[in-house]
Amino acid sequence: MEAVLPAVAPRPATLRDLVALTKPRVTGLVIATTATGVCLAPGHLSAFRVAVTLLGTALVVGAANTLNCWLERDVDARMLRTRGRPLAARRLSPATALWVGFGLAAVSIPALAFFVNPLTGLLAALALVSYVWVYTPLKRITPKALAVGAVPGAIPPLLGWTAVEGHLGAPGVWLFLVLFLWQLPHFLAITLYLQDDYARGGLRVLPLVKGEKAARRQLLYYTAALLPLTLWVRPLGLTGKIYFPAAAVLGVVFVALAWRGLSREALEAPPAVRARWARRLFAYSIVYLMLLSAALLADARGLL
Repeated sequence: MEAVLPAVAPRPATLRDLVALTKPRVTGLVIATTATGVCLAPGHLSAFRVAVTLLGTALVVGAANTLNCWLERDVDARMLRTRGRPLAARRLSPATALWVGFGLAAVSIPALAFFVNPLTGLLAALALVSYVWVYTPLKRITPKALAVGAVPGAIPPLLGWTAVEGHLGAPGVWLFLVLFLWQLPHFLAITLYLQDDYARGGLRVLPLVKGEKAARRQLLYYTAALLPLTLWVRPLGLTGKIYFPAAAVLGVVFVALAWRGLSREALEAPPAVRARWARRLFAYSIVYLMLLSAALLADARGLL
């Protein structure tokens, strides 16, 4: 089905629309996870390199999001949630977005490689390529794209860690795995309460391909797997007395919320009620990540 686009010609780019291409809210969350990697690493990083790490991360994420908007402008135009984006609404031309995306990438990746270290620059390039040229096209083909997209989404803490340490290391890999696994129930919740919109966009998300019950079941599996992974950090020497009980409580609540979604009452509820459960779980997943990170940082830096 072809997207029905507004019959107006693209107008000159405005700063607001150019910024919107980079998805600032998503970029802000990524910067926060990168900063977490910086703060948890035991080494020292100069203020200049910290600034380059965070700014470079923001720019490479902005590049990925801009190129994603360029590739999915037809999908965005069909979906209620995204039809107001600059390209979908034809407020910007595709050529402008393409130049912006490649321009941001051309600045950010060399800056990270030369002013921070080559490994951080390589990881940033891997995140960009896998998100734009692997994950984005796969969304139209298979629900397995979710796991593929979680890889670039989990790289930002590694950018912070490697910026300080210059190598991956077990704690850095653990940060990657936690964020990778967290994204799976987080984004499954989105697909559950927005499945009608994803159907309009023609994206192959799990609730549309395998059914809502299968999606809820996988969401529970992922939250259950996340709990022991978050508790396994103690042998890595990253944590003390605050993080472990916080991770246990937060994880148990996460699993309990996911478990409730598989009850007969929940599965047979009206669509609006089922969507409400998914929204609540999505909102909790964000709170979960924020509080988990705060507890980890508090222990690692001896703040409490």
